[in-house]
Amino acid sequence: MKSVKFFLVIITVSVIAGCAPGGGGGGGGGESRTLLTVDFQKDQTLKYTFASKRTMDVDWGQGQKTTRSRGKVNQFIDSMRLTISYTPTDVDPYGLTTIKALCEQAWAHHAESIRNQSQPDAVQSLTGKTWTFTVDATGKTADNNELRDVIREAGKNAFRADTSRGLIKEPDMIYDFIASQWFLWDSISSIKKPAEGVRIGDMWKSLLSVPSPMFLFTGRDVNYTLAEIRQEPNNDKVAVINSSYSPFHPTPSEWPLPYTDRFMMSGTFGFLRNYKVLDLKGSGQEFFNIDKGQIKRSEQQWEMNVSASLPLELGPKPTINIKQSMTMELVEPILPKNNPAPAKTQGH
Repeated sequence: MKSVKFFLVIITVSVIAGCAPGGGGGGGGGESRTLLTVDFQKDQTLKYTFASKRTMDVDWGQGQKTTRSRGKVNQFIDSMRLTISYTPTDVDPYGLTTIKALCEQAWAHHAESIRNQSQPDAVQSLTGKTWTFTVDATGKTADNNELRDVIREAGKNAFRADTSRGLIKEPDMIYDFIASQWFLWDSISSIKKPAEGVRIGDMWKSLLSVPSPMFLFTGRDVNYTLAEIRQEPNNDKVAVINSSYSPFHPTPSEWPLPYTDRFMMSGTFGFLRNYKVLDLKGSGQEFFNIDKGQIKRSEQQWEMNVSASLPLELGPKPTINIKQSMTMELVEPILPKNNPAPAKTQGH
């Protein structure tokens, strides 16, 4: 159900942009605009699954043999899957909505790279963790401090308990967790003038993170485009938002850090040095339910080439090809118990 605020804003946009109250965004010679807002109902839980998979091919160079290499190229695969529910606990139609997030399940797996790791990925410690945050109708987060605390707590679980040789961090996928949670609704919140709505073909820019097993401190420049608006069988309108990526340097200082102390990293990506991003390119697509103000599904894929060096700059420089995919998918909206679904306000 769209709030009164959203209904009033839609009327305003209709007057400014000259579109009919039913405005879809695809007709009128490209002049019709569509308002994209994130919508919430008090105590209605939205459950999503998040998945991340990263394949890394390390090319050690012609004839390069090390104790860590069984041949010219080694492949490493990282995988993560999360189930997270979001329950609005305080909905202000004229201000900020408070949401309680619950990580119902967190799973991560590393193939090849940490066969001898003695402890589970730190991401798995997130199972059962909760945090609250506030967000406005455009999807902009006003307070994410509790999520920042959860990230730092997970970071502590990435280190070996034995500190006799100093702090040693095991490989983990905490940065993949950050990429999935810190940038929720980015495609909507990054619209520069949200009250004016967007037309099919409109493009806007943003910045997303690049999770990786090594410290690259780089991000992705993002171009979003409203590609089309589809009519669902239930008459809901769905915005199809395409995205394309290119490398950005350096990482913004306001992004969260899971580790603050000096440490050593175990594994191949702690052994190598002097990482440098040579290239990054990719694309994504999001399906956003305009009438419900909810993301149905989003998917991102990109490929990145990275150079590195051996300790003391000995031998050829290895190169690393990284292919990554991330998805977010709505499992189900859960209505409050003993509370029937409210009638929809005709705001579109």
